[in-house]
Amino acid sequence: MGYFQAVILGLVQGAAEFLPISSSGHLAMLQYFFGIEASDALLFTVMLHIGTLISVFIMYRKDILDLIVELGLTIRDLATGKGLRLDERPVRKLGVMIIVASVPTALIGVLLNDFFESLYGNIIFIGVGFLITGAMLFVSERVSTSRNGIEKMNFRNALFIGTMQGVAIYPGISRSGSTLVAGLFAGLKREFAVKFAFLISIPSILGSALLEGRHLFDGSAGDVSLGPVVAGMVVAAVSGIAAIKIMIRIVSDKKLKYFAYYVFALGVFVVGYGLFNA
Repeated sequence: MGYFQAVILGLVQGAAEFLPISSSGHLAMLQYFFGIEASDALLFTVMLHIGTLISVFIMYRKDILDLIVELGLTIRDLATGKGLRLDERPVRKLGVMIIVASVPTALIGVLLNDFFESLYGNIIFIGVGFLITGAMLFVSERVSTSRNGIEKMNFRNALFIGTMQGVAIYPGISRSGSTLVAGLFAGLKREFAVKFAFLISIPSILGSALLEGRHLFDGSAGDVSLGPVVAGMVVAAVSGIAAIKIMIRIVSDKKLKYFAYYVFALGVFVVGYGLFNA
């Protein structure tokens, strides 16, 4: 893999991870057209995930720091018999909801990862995923606006959002799009739904990197050059920051339909291409 391919893939990963257009679908599609074998892209894919993690940590560094501090206070309260006190501690409740949402995502990832990975080799399945993403985005624009924040959120909401994040392992289904739509259906206000979607992406992206990274030690990672890998990771981090900022603005302005048009058109093209070349 050369620098040009690495930069393009890094740009797409960073942007598509946080915009509702599916990074997995775009990367699989580009690898298909570039003729890159999955084994050759393994280390690169793991490093791209690290790049996108850097984006979230930079953009939500204050929230993440607050969550870390609150974790220490939670341990203290539990040790002294005060309990969780979730209704009194919004940041603590946010942390607990992130953990709860991550449970169904992890279960789906562990139990169905091999099945979803098998779909990446068929471009028609990727196109279908894009069409599903487009449908979800269209529906989300018709969800009535709510003012619910972390104070009104419950465990059922978190489990629902986490399940939708797990479903997004399917290639072509957007993780950010599915979690955002689930948040809106759960009654969360748009600004908080975006924030929660990005915060729960941290354990999700980290888990994906670990699942893929396990193959780095079994001799199936292939030979890669360090330079393109680092270049792709840096580009993924920078484009991820830009994508998060854009996503926050677009969701607030209720303009997700434009992304729906894009992924619908892309889905039709990819499915058509796959059927024509079958």
